[in-house]
Amino acid sequence: MLPLLTAVADAEEHKTREVIGKLAAEFQLTEAERTELLPSGNNVFENRVGWARTYLKKAGLLQNTRWGYFQITEQGKAALAKSPATIDLKFLKQYPEFVEYYTGKKPGEESQGTQSDAKETPEKETPEELLASGYVTLRKQLEFELLSRVKAAPPEFFERLVVRLLIAMGYGGSLADAGRAIGKSGDGGIDGVIKEDKLGLELLYIQAKRWDNASVGRPEIQKFVGALHGRRSRKGIFLTTSTFTKDAREYAEGLETKVILIDGVQLAELMFEYGVGVQTESTYVVKRMDSDFIEDEGGGDTAAAAAK
Repeated sequence: MLPLLTAVADAEEHKTREVIGKLAAEFQLTEAERTELLPSGNNVFENRVGWARTYLKKAGLLQNTRWGYFQITEQGKAALAKSPATIDLKFLKQYPEFVEYYTGKKPGEESQGTQSDAKETPEKETPEELLASGYVTLRKQLEFELLSRVKAAPPEFFERLVVRLLIAMGYGGSLADAGRAIGKSGDGGIDGVIKEDKLGLELLYIQAKRWDNASVGRPEIQKFVGALHGRRSRKGIFLTTSTFTKDAREYAEGLETKVILIDGVQLAELMFEYGVGVQTESTYVVKRMDSDFIEDEGGGDTAAAAAK
């Protein structure tokens, strides 16, 4: 928040987009850092600038002048005149208007022991980032548990699982058709077959290895490729609950035949994404202000107003 307030200390009107670019240059952000996205799809850096602007505005240190523009206030100039080492939540709590915004209580109201009141340490993440990081933590934990369960299941279950997953991902054919194909090929290198499209113009052959710790090496991939050639097929998917060796991945990447390798981590991610083996427990909707409907706020203010 201090760099943002300092960037507009000249008391001139500043465009939000230009200030974002100025701060990115000041912090010497790389292209990857500048374009990093939250799980919601919002830009991380722009989100942080937006929330910094919101907090400063709620404390009376900044003010909107028109759509997409803002400037420092006299109170903001006075704050900079104190040469603060940093501007954080503790600093902003000296302003009654910010305390009212942040806690939801007017000055003088008794504390009810809310989470906002209990926060004494500076926030290192924006509220949207905190929500996103919590989501990622819950997702990774569930994906780990999913993979552990799949590893403990019989091999036949895993073979059925991968076909169900591919059906959920939009590959053609019915689950009944795909299920009948499991283990029916008579070829040790093929575990199943599924239509690539609903008409069955091309088939995808599947190999599924429910391994625990041992990595799948190049010989296993070569055996699968040989089975594909025997079927005159150019496409195959090799899935495992473990991992692939570097040699196996390099071999698959150099093939003319297209062989996709999916390891345990990616398998669990796909199961989560396509709703296989999981169900929705809770849903939290984060809404953003409609800028076409209300045109007196902009940038991070819209997200902040909705989230708060």
